[in-house]
This record gives sequence, C-alpha cells and structure tokens, in this order.
Amino acid sequence: MASPTVFLNRDAKILDLIRRDDERGLVLLFQDTRKPVLSYVLANHGSQEDADDMLQDALCTLWERVRSGRFEYKSRLGTFVLGIVKNRWLRLLAERRREPLADSDADPPGDEQPADEILLREEEAALVHQALDRIDEGCKKILLMFYWEERSMEDIAKDL
Repeated sequence: MASPTVFLNRDAKILDLIRRDDERGLVLLFQDTRKPVLSYVLANHGSQEDADDMLQDALCTLWERVRSGRFEYKSRLGTFVLGIVKNRWLRLLAERRREPLADSDADPPGDEQPADEILLREEEAALVHQALDRIDEGCKKILLMFYWEERSMEDIAKDL
C-alpha cells in the first residue's frame, strides 16, 4: 500500500486540493489572504465589498490556471493572489477615473489627487498607447499576453 502524500507546506496542500477539484483549497487560501487583501483595498480607496470581489476574482484566476496546467509556482500563493488583486485593483481605479461623472458638479468620492497628477497619468497612458500602435503586431501580442493576460513566457511560446 502506498504511503500518504506528505505535504511540505501549506501551499503544496492547497495546490493539491485545487488539482483534485476540491474547493477546500480555495477556502484555506481565502482565509490566508483575506486580511492582507482587505488592508490593501481599504488603503487604496476601496470598500470591504470591493476587497471581497477582488479576492474572489483572484482566487478564480488561480483556480483556472492550476486546473488548466498554466500555473507556475514561483512565489507563495498568498503573494501570487495579492499580486493579482493589486494589478486588477489599480486597473479598476484607473477605469473609474476615466468614466464621466453623472453629476459634473460633484467631486468623486475619495479622489484627492491633484489635477496635474491626473493629467500626467493620462498623458503617460496616451504615450503607452501610442508606443503600442507603433510596434508590430507580433510584439504587441506578446506584450499583451504577458502583461494583460498575465501568462507565463513558456505558455506564450507554446501559443506562438
């Protein structure tokens, strides 16, 4: 009879549960990462509901990557999840800043950035878009797959 699998650490146990399609892995990871995710989102103009949404989205991303074989263990799972949350939260904040306000006289809640900083960020975003428009489609595709889709270089190489 084979001996039971010995887990070297909590991350290995969680990954094993996810690979076996056992949602208990997500529950464990949720418990481990909820507090730092909540702290990050609250510190960056978000709410508890925003933090829970971001965490759920990050856990779903991890689940999908592990189940599809696209996940590469390069850092602790908590670090990986928090990284996804940070990237997506910053994107969401940027999108919110670009949306027109329903009441033009009202100040956006929690937006304490000076107008010159906002203009600078908008100019930087425009420069990035211009640079992307100037490179060839192959390079653009690789950059978008790596930075936007957060895919590994090995996965990108297989697709291309």
